[in-house]
Amino acid sequence: MNATMRPPASACPACVAAPAAQSLADLEAPKDAHIVLSLPTIHCAACMSKVERALNADPRVHSARVNLTMKRVSLAGDTGLTADDVIPLVEAAGYEAHELDTTALSATATDRAGRDLLMRLAVAGFAAMNVMLLSIAVWSGAAGETRDLFHWISALIVLPAVAFSAQPFFVNAWRALAARALNMDVPISLAILLAVVTSLWETSLSGEHAYFDAAIALTFFLLTGRYLDHRTRSVARSAAEELAALEVPRAWRLTGTGEEQVSVADLRIGDLIRVRPGGRMPVDGEIVDGTSERDRSLLTGETLPVLGTPGTAVSAGEVNLTGPLTIRASAVGRDTSLARMADLVAIAESGRSRYTSLADRAAKLYAPGVHILSALSFLGWLVYSGDVRTALNIAAAVLIITCPCALGLAVPAVTTAASGRLFRKGLLIKDATALERLAQVDTVVFDKTGTLTAGTPEPVNLDAFTTADLAIAHALAEGSAHPLSRALTTAARAAGIAPAPLSDVTEVPGYGTSGTWQGRRVRLGRAAWVGGAATDQTAAWLQIGDAPPQAFLFTDRLRDGAAEAVAAFRQSGLKVILMSGDTTAAVESLAARLEITQWMAEALPQDKAARIKALSDQGAHVLMVGDGLNDTAALTAAHVSISPASALDAARVASDIVLLGQSLAPLPEAAATARKAVKRIRENFTIATWYNIVAVPLAVAGLCSPLIAALAMSASSITVSLNALRLR
Repeated sequence: MNATMRPPASACPACVAAPAAQSLADLEAPKDAHIVLSLPTIHCAACMSKVERALNADPRVHSARVNLTMKRVSLAGDTGLTADDVIPLVEAAGYEAHELDTTALSATATDRAGRDLLMRLAVAGFAAMNVMLLSIAVWSGAAGETRDLFHWISALIVLPAVAFSAQPFFVNAWRALAARALNMDVPISLAILLAVVTSLWETSLSGEHAYFDAAIALTFFLLTGRYLDHRTRSVARSAAEELAALEVPRAWRLTGTGEEQVSVADLRIGDLIRVRPGGRMPVDGEIVDGTSERDRSLLTGETLPVLGTPGTAVSAGEVNLTGPLTIRASAVGRDTSLARMADLVAIAESGRSRYTSLADRAAKLYAPGVHILSALSFLGWLVYSGDVRTALNIAAAVLIITCPCALGLAVPAVTTAASGRLFRKGLLIKDATALERLAQVDTVVFDKTGTLTAGTPEPVNLDAFTTADLAIAHALAEGSAHPLSRALTTAARAAGIAPAPLSDVTEVPGYGTSGTWQGRRVRLGRAAWVGGAATDQTAAWLQIGDAPPQAFLFTDRLRDGAAEAVAAFRQSGLKVILMSGDTTAAVESLAARLEITQWMAEALPQDKAARIKALSDQGAHVLMVGDGLNDTAALTAAHVSISPASALDAARVASDIVLLGQSLAPLPEAAATARKAVKRIRENFTIATWYNIVAVPLAVAGLCSPLIAALAMSASSITVSLNALRLR
């Protein structure tokens, strides 16, 4: 039944709530099938619209929504609709699609934190404006009952506003005290509460001064700092969860009676599993039947597919490219290589979380000092004057004037300015402490494929072939999904070469493509298959009839700005290292090309993470730049990490900074900006310190009322913010 024709189960909440009515509704309206697909090749709004149109055109699909940021599509359809039914629809539209296991994807919580802070900030600002208007009347000379009336109206505005707006500070302070610890929110909460309590006491005694305006202004400025800090953070799921999303949810298991589709959780060691072309390996195992090429780039970074024949070991996460394979499972579930990689990422993430920011380190010394100073001021004035009201007012003034608003703004104001500057250069800062960590970097580790190089081969010797040869090669290449064939097809089209008319075009999995041209057999593929000579350079061989085969030579194109970025890092005195899972020859060639003296080839994901850890243990602060699944553990293990926007979802989530453009040239500038940002943060700490050195003695001496203290605190906050804007 189409979703638009399905009648509502009930018209009233009572009926919906009734169990019998609900059961009847469930029977009348079968549940939709919900499917989530990964779309790794979409890149713009046009791609998104094209995929949605292709899916919604099928009557079995009720709705399809594409998330361009996550590169996913979520769809609802008729009961019984499966991913195998809709993946061909996406592929027919020209895009790659893979099923994601919805149980492996933890529900992404809506970003309520930002909206919550903004709402509290708006309430505090609105209340502060109204209370300031009432305060102007008091400052202008209102006295007696009129003054008391304005004070009580201010109280009616401020009490609920503070109770709502300052709640984040109160909650965090209570948690810290419950754990017998102090943090920045403890003196903040005490200052706000003391200002409110003192004002209520003064108002109840018909006193001349009340500081409701100071309490709400203090709350507003502190929330401003907290919201700026939140804006610098990116709410993202764990990289380990992203890796889990790559695990195949279902597999085809071979039985004595044929094939059956089962959950991967039901697979056992020794099971025979059929993996069709385009499918991802669900388990670690060994090929027992079939020949095909496998894409291992997500796991190892290898540029080109690897031939798999009976007896070849395969790993979960590899993609079967050209022919059907039967594999015997040797590791399933949490024992697969993909699961072990997710564990590596989780361990690295927990290590990263131990980094302490400059603001947190300052808070450990600042918070206890503020409490002690305020308490001593209260006791001193109580002994000196014998007046509890005077002692309480001075203690409140000390707490407010020393309130860490400037200190709290010191970091977020700078990081927001620096993040804006880097965003204009094409760099998105995801983590609040990333700039501080980037400023400490002394070693830069680059991945090869997809990072320093474009990750796609391109032919370099088309001029060595005749137009007729290129036309034949074009026709053969169009019949294959091999990366070299796709690169050759793209180059031939760009050169205006039309494919030759061939017949009987067939692809031999793992070897190449053959056909017939003018009665002669033509082949394009591996050297051993067509009789070509082995070469150290990546090549695809073309044979026409009995003529000697000719080689199309390929190279991996450098990413824009790669050479400039490596040179700039070296000129800055940083050590540059190249680590890749690609072959020794390919890595050595690129290292020589970029004048990188230290390199590591054929590195597995755990090897990269171990190398990063070894460098860190030696005292190095490592910047890791990578884009693949095999880089994810290393990205999280590094002191700070950067991934291109074209990287795998898991790599982008694991990194601290995302490079939005195609060029690597902005990376050295990002490091320089980070160093300037940390310098500004330290300057802000100095400003806040000198402010306290000057203002605190005045408050302790009783020369500042809580209102004057709040104004002084606001002035210090503005000064800190203006200093931060120098970064822009």
